[in-house]
Amino acid sequence: QVQLVESGGGLVQAGGCLRLSCAASGRSFSTYIMGWFRQAPGKERDFVATISRSGTNTYYADSVKGRFTISRDNAKNTVYLQMNSLKPEDTAVYYCAADNGGGFLTRNRYDYDYWGQGTQVTVSS
Repeated sequence: QVQLVESGGGLVQAGGCLRLSCAASGRSFSTYIMGWFRQAPGKERDFVATISRSGTNTYYADSVKGRFTISRDNAKNTVYLQMNSLKPEDTAVYYCAADNGGGFLTRNRYDYDYWGQGTQVTVSS
C-alpha cells in the first residue's frame, strides 16, 4: 500500500505557472505507474498526465499537452506536475494517483489504486 500527499497548489494569474508535488510513502514507489487527475466543481475527475515507472514514458491529455510536464524522482518517492501557461479552465482540485497493477500507461481513473487528498489550483483571469 502507498499513501500519497499532494502539495504546491495555490492561486495564480492566467499565464503563470505552478509546480505540484506528490510525495509517496513506502519503499515500492518505483513499482507504481503514477498519474495526475483534476476535478472542477460539478464535473467528473479528468485525466491530466501519467508517467511510467522509470519515468521514460509519459502521456498527456490534449488539453494540457505542451503546457504541463509530469516527472518523477524515484529516489525521493515523488512525482511532479509542472504547469506553465495556466488558463482559468485549469482551475480544479488536482489529485495524484498510483497504479499498482498496470503494465502500461492509462488515462482511466478506475485503473488507479491509490489517491491523494488533492490540492486546489485556482487560475484567475
